[in-house]
This record gives sequence, C-alpha cells and structure tokens, in this order.
Amino acid sequence: MTARQQSGHERIRSYLNALGNSPGVYRMLSAGGAVLYVGKARNLKKRVASYAKPGGHGPRISRMIAETASMMFLTTETEAEALLLEQNLIKQLKPKYNVQLRDDKSFPNILVSTGHEFPRIRKHRGARREPGNYYGPFASAGAVNRTLNQLQKVFLLRDCSDAVFEGRTRPCLLYQIRRCSAPCVGRISRQDYAALVADAERFLQGRSTRIQEDLARQMEAASAALEFERAAALRDRIRALTEVQQVQGVNPRAVRDADVIALHMEGGQACVQVFFIRGHQNWGNRDHYPRTGSGAGEAEVLRGFVGQFYTRHDPPAVILLSHGIEDRALMEQTLSDRAGRRVRLLVPQRGEKADLVAGALRNARESLARRLSEGAAQAKLLAGLAEAFGLDAPPRRIEVYDNSHIQGAHAVGAMIVAGPEGFVRSQYRKFNIRDADLTPGDDFAMMKEVLRRRFRRLRGEDPKRRSDTWPDLLLIDGGAGQVSAVVEVLAGEGVSDIPVIGVAKGAARNAGREEFHRPGARPLALAHDDPVLYFVQRLRDEAHRFALGAHRARRARAIGATRLDEIPGVGLARKRALLAHFGSARAVSRAGLADLKAVAGISDRVAETIYHHFREKG
Repeated sequence: MTARQQSGHERIRSYLNALGNSPGVYRMLSAGGAVLYVGKARNLKKRVASYAKPGGHGPRISRMIAETASMMFLTTETEAEALLLEQNLIKQLKPKYNVQLRDDKSFPNILVSTGHEFPRIRKHRGARREPGNYYGPFASAGAVNRTLNQLQKVFLLRDCSDAVFEGRTRPCLLYQIRRCSAPCVGRISRQDYAALVADAERFLQGRSTRIQEDLARQMEAASAALEFERAAALRDRIRALTEVQQVQGVNPRAVRDADVIALHMEGGQACVQVFFIRGHQNWGNRDHYPRTGSGAGEAEVLRGFVGQFYTRHDPPAVILLSHGIEDRALMEQTLSDRAGRRVRLLVPQRGEKADLVAGALRNARESLARRLSEGAAQAKLLAGLAEAFGLDAPPRRIEVYDNSHIQGAHAVGAMIVAGPEGFVRSQYRKFNIRDADLTPGDDFAMMKEVLRRRFRRLRGEDPKRRSDTWPDLLLIDGGAGQVSAVVEVLAGEGVSDIPVIGVAKGAARNAGREEFHRPGARPLALAHDDPVLYFVQRLRDEAHRFALGAHRARRARAIGATRLDEIPGVGLARKRALLAHFGSARAVSRAGLADLKAVAGISDRVAETIYHHFREKG
C-alpha cells in the first residue's frame, strides 16, 4: 500500500469519531477541493467506516480513497431524503467517481392532468410541459407505481390516454376490478368525478387524513371478523398512502426559491450553514465559519454574515433565518435595492419552512462539532511537527513553496498556506517567473526569485511584522541546495528567524522515504508510519498540485497566443473573426489589404493597421 493510499484511509478514519448514526449524504473531495464522489447512507458512521478499512475494495474504490483528502457531510431525517439529495448533488456537481449513477433520467412524479374534463392520474418523468398538477418527486418508479395502484383503488381515477378514453364504448378491466369509475362511458357524473379528483389532490398535498382513518377502521373490522387476508391488503394500502403523504424535507413543496441560513455557536466559534433551494429542489449546502469577534451574539454574527454574503451573491426572494437579526427591516431594504426586487428575511416558527431551518441548524451544529474535532487533530499534528524538527512552538502559519515548468518554459512558482484550521486557500499565491536572465530550468534561481518577491512585498506591507501574514515555518520542495538558496534570500531581506525545511525524496525517490534538510543540520528522516510524515507529504502534494495547475494555465494561455495579439486595436472578437476567415495567423499576415477589409467586423482603418503591421515586421 502506498503512502498516498494510507493517507487517504487515515484521513477518512479521522472523521469517524465526530460522525453520528443518522442517515445523510457524504462528499469525498480531492486535495484541490474537487468533488470526487457523492454518496448516501442509511448510517453515515457505518458507511464512512467501510471506506476507512485498508482492504476489501475494488480498484475503482481504492483509487477514490487514495485521492480523498477531505470529506463533507450533510445529515437528513430519512434515507429517502438522502437519496433524493444525493441525486440532486450528482446532477449538479458531476463527480468523477459517480459515473455508475450518472444518467439523464429525472425523478418520477405523479401528474393529475387539467387539460380534460375528466382528469387523468399517471406517472410522469421529465420536463413538466403537460398542463396539470405535479406531486413528488419520488425516489423510484416502483414507489410511484405502488402509490398509483393504491390511489386507483381509493379514488377510482382513470389512467388511460385521451385517445383510448375517447374510443371506449364499454368499461375496461380496471372498472371490473374496481380501480376506475369508468367516466369514459358515463358511469360517473362529471361533478362526482371532480369531487374524487379534489379528494385525491388534497390527499397528495397532505391536507387530509380522512382516507387513512376510514381504511384503518375497515382494517380493524376485517381483523375482528377474522378476514386476515383483507386486513393485510388494507394494511398495505395504508402504508402506500402514508408513503405518498410524507413530505420530502429535502425537496420542499411550499418553498420554491429560497436560501436557508442557520447559525450555531459554541466555544467562541460559529458555523453558518447555507442551503440553496431552487425550483423546489435542494441544490446543496455550504459551510461558513465567520470570525465571531469578542463577545458578539447570535443576532450580530448573523447580521454581519448576511450583509457580507450578499455582497457577492444575488439574494433570492426569500431568505429563511434560524435567528432574528438586528435591523432586519434595514437589511431587507438594502438587499431589495441591491437585487432590484423585494427580498424578505423570515424566521419561521412552524410548517415546512421551520423544518428546513431546523435541518440546516442541525447540520450547522454537527459541522461545527466536526470542525472542532478536526481542529484538535490538526493541533496535534502541528505540535508533532514542532517536536520532530525542534521548533520553538507549533507553527500558526506554514508556507509551502514549489516550482513548475517544462524545460524552463512557462515557469511558475507557487505558495500554499496551512495552519491550525487546515489549508487556507484564500492565501495561496502564484508567481510567474519574470527574470529574463534566468537560465531555463534553473530551479535554484526560480526559487530565489519567488522568495525574494514574496518577502519584499511582505516587508513593504507589514515591516513591523504585526499581522498574521508572516510565516512561522517555510517548507521547500527540494534538498540542501534549495534550502541554501532560500536562506540566502531571507538574509538579503533581513529575515533570519523563520525556520526553513527542505523536503527531498530519498535516493530511490520514493514517497515515504523523504529526507528533511535544515540549515546547518544533518538530513533527517521520519519513520514511515509517522503521522507527521503524512502531514508533510500532504502539504508538499498540495503545493505541487497548485503549482502544476498554475503552470498548465499559463502554458494554455501561451499556446493560444498569436502574432495578432501584438497588433493595437485587435481584440478578442476581431482576432476570432480574422482566424475564422483566414484559418491561421500566418494566413492573416500574408493577406492583401482588400482581403482584410472583406472580413466581417474589420473596418478599413483596422485593416490598414493589420496590413502595415506585418509589412513593417517583415
């Protein structure tokens, strides 16, 4: 087993103590934050524990575990809710390892049509183009079929097509077995049929329990009369009708578009969960951990969050809050002005909206508990890091540096940041290597340029080192040579008190046999099963991932560049028009003036500029 796989198993195992036995949805994320897999579980703890076991997995699951750097969780009331939410998230996020669940099918609904004087009840899947009332979604077609079967027994509504309906001259088999009232041949009046439709819709909306009560009385009577087969059939009908009536909290019926924002505070820390409800569907959630300040209460924290959150996001018409906020009317007016329409802030006390808020609040509470648990684990790793390398104290800010290039081309330096709360991605920085005198492929010179630019800017912004942007530890991807280069740069910038550690692969260049280089000290190696080793590997791998991504982006931009970019007045639109007309930049350079003027969007003046530009260049 490789160290990467071990770190994946260990990372997954680290979540177990903070997980409960409730149903829910989990997400596996890569080191870069990409969603690898979305799954649902009847028991979150048991399901996650199955991934924490080193053996017993197929190649696909083993690869997924090896790539997992973190996880996210969302609890639900029932497994059915977890299933629906899982499908919503898979459709939206398109995770790499959910290919076996990816299809174009939507969840089925029950449709009561309204385009006919005798409405039809049937299963519907796909776009809602047909006029009528839709109820659902249901977790499976089987659930809809069972429900329709029972609804036909209770309400006697037709399910035949309009063409079949119009062509009937006598009742069909469904009438004979008492599952249809035969409106096609006039066995029921339009008014009586409409009453049955109204009762069925009230039941589907959850606004009537009279039918269950009647069936329950019939079941009791059948049981008392020793008609056990009939009693069992009635029991099955009650179960099916109860399944229809259940409200799916994950896909609310009464709330079309809303953000649900719930705050939980504990131990001076806060977690805000934001759920996004769009088109009656829950499209996922996001954790936020605002800094609470000294002594700030719930109303103040939530008001500050709402105000800042919607400076970057368009607010929906309704925002459901777990707590009241200060100056709610003022905040509503501000958000309404920003959106150009009315925005309401509500703190629901009952009904479906209150259920949505309660679910978000439960997830906020559990997310904060997991974060506190992870923080304790991270603190232990930082303490171990300090002990292993003889640091004065556990570092609060670690900066990790790496370079990426291909034979010196499109060289990019990268810096990632980690601390007590894990990776701090908002602090990541990339450095396009600018030194024209630099020898292509000179990693030492590249590292010097990156560190020199970083610390010159840092000294200019905070010369007295009062902010938390100064690092406590520098990790460099490289050996003694890179460490010496970094120390030289730091000395030139007047910095001598920041520890520097180089992370170099061993002689065989195998992960797990890294050597650690420090100024003036012998190389150090850690035990292959030391958690600190895995921690440093994750830091280095994250820096490598970020550097490689920045390099690829720069290379892609360079590949897309042409000689047309040098011409003043030729922007992206004109560049596209020229390439579409001539096929290549070389063909443009050889084109005559009349040909250039014939291109759509190229004026005579611009055509002359292009023509003379290439003639002057020779």
